[in-house]
Amino acid sequence: MDQPQRLFDVINYQLEHFPKEDMLAAKENGQWRKYSTREVGDIAMKFSSGLLRLGIRAGIKENEEKDKIAIIAPNRPEWIMTDLACQQLGAVLTPIYPTISQHELEFVLNNAEARILFVNDKELLDKVLEARDKFPTIREIFTFEKVEGARHWTEVLALGQEEDYEKIDLIKKNISPEELVTIIYTSGTTGTPKGVMLSHHNIVSNVTSCKSYLPVNKDARALSFLPLNHIFERMVTYLYLTAGVPIYYAENMDKIADNLKEVKPTIFTTVPRLLEKVYEKIMATGLELKGIKRALFFWSVDIGKRYEINKPQGFWYNLELKIANKLVFSKWRAALGGNIQAIVNGAAACQVRLLKIFTAGGIPILEGYGLTETSPVISVNRYPVEDRMFGTVGPIISGVQVKIAEDGEILCKGPNITMGYYKRPDLTADAIKDGWFHTGDIGVILDDKFLKITDRKKELFKTSGGKFVAPQPIENKFKESPYIEQIMVVGEDRKFTGALIVPSFGNLKKWSEKRGIAWTTNEAMLKNPDIKELFKQAVEKYNQFFNHIEQIKKFALLPREWTVDDGELTPTLKVKRKVILERYKGEIDGIYAPAAGKVDIESI
Repeated sequence: MDQPQRLFDVINYQLEHFPKEDMLAAKENGQWRKYSTREVGDIAMKFSSGLLRLGIRAGIKENEEKDKIAIIAPNRPEWIMTDLACQQLGAVLTPIYPTISQHELEFVLNNAEARILFVNDKELLDKVLEARDKFPTIREIFTFEKVEGARHWTEVLALGQEEDYEKIDLIKKNISPEELVTIIYTSGTTGTPKGVMLSHHNIVSNVTSCKSYLPVNKDARALSFLPLNHIFERMVTYLYLTAGVPIYYAENMDKIADNLKEVKPTIFTTVPRLLEKVYEKIMATGLELKGIKRALFFWSVDIGKRYEINKPQGFWYNLELKIANKLVFSKWRAALGGNIQAIVNGAAACQVRLLKIFTAGGIPILEGYGLTETSPVISVNRYPVEDRMFGTVGPIISGVQVKIAEDGEILCKGPNITMGYYKRPDLTADAIKDGWFHTGDIGVILDDKFLKITDRKKELFKTSGGKFVAPQPIENKFKESPYIEQIMVVGEDRKFTGALIVPSFGNLKKWSEKRGIAWTTNEAMLKNPDIKELFKQAVEKYNQFFNHIEQIKKFALLPREWTVDDGELTPTLKVKRKVILERYKGEIDGIYAPAAGKVDIESI
């Protein structure tokens, strides 16, 4: 068959071109359970039949009339099988993040009017059952893990009958690529979730455009751990399947290091924070080395920091880099499984120094850009080096147009643009004007080719002196400090720029131990004069990269990391600025409290 036109076409496409014994794989009872292409196809058909028998209406064309099926689970083969089974009936899968709050869970399930809900385990089932009476449209709830007293997802399979297959095939035949396939509720950094409607064509167009940019073929292998709830990992999943790449699902975030060594993937996707944590762990290991090994380690890191792409650096540098790769970076590659050809980064900007160091070490990081509303990729740095530039999100993908508005906002047009926001034509009209989707991001085009994101339009703020400040570049730079875990720049309608800083307590404890400072509690240690001075010096160091208005004049050190569970970060680890501003109002007011006319850099 030709290239897939609907997402579920990937099954027959893979069967015809490169059938796999391990189309999908995950750990079960400590062993990798592999699902072949044929088995996935068979399960999806039986699953679709079971859903029919449960009363899911099939083949409905109207978006609001299509039956919605919700899923709350981490990545696992059953997630994709559920997706495929829904697609084949023309039903709409509505994925929900496992970390969602009760309030948002109630909103999403009721707004989508979901009829069937799949949850992962007892913990998530209990979360749903706490407010069961608030979800009147939910008729059935199934779990993927076996939970006493709950219905297991295999009960849906058991309902499936082969006599339904001819009907399902007819339904599939009549499903248009333009039809709604999923509603993804964006948690966002502010406000109520919005249901982004995406069609088969939206996502498939992204798959088709991006496949040629990545090192993916039937001999590749992927490890998956970014949430499938997010369109980034979901689109990449169908890209892998279309290219014949087997997908292995990591057990959990704590097991990624082990799974990398077991699976030996050639590619995986990630977000900057995870890369930062990998780098911090590597650097912590380097600090424990002694003598010549320690010297070689940090010499190699310095070589990596000077790496440039598409720029000749001379014989001597190339020789040094070759030595660094053999003696040090080869161990980094081994820790990632030894076969990595590329890591694709999305969701937020990655520090340029990490891009340089990893790429120098033979681990190319391909940074891209997009939104849920754009299915998601708008631009991406490609595997060929001539199509990569550090500090940018790469060239625009084929079939998509981008222009920069007068105020710097990035506007996008193409087959990847959302069908609109579910039940919110007002928001749709506000976001899409004359066919152009308004991203809300500020950017520029470099060398007539590479897109560079400079900030979020809505996150730009103006000080009381009338000067605009873009927080993101400042925050990204300051996070280069090994002692700064998280930072949020503040100062809207204030007289100067300030910041809330969450220290990297692991590194800070090691720093304290070396200086004989006994650690007690986070709160107490942040009042220690030596630690205050450490952060004062760090702020002074990074302030030099910014103009006077952008420089952080005062800051508050916070004793606790911001988390998704506490509602301070989105599931893709972006700071919810509105939440932080409200929750830490006292600390922010303290930054701007009068101090006898002083505006020195100091911690509060």
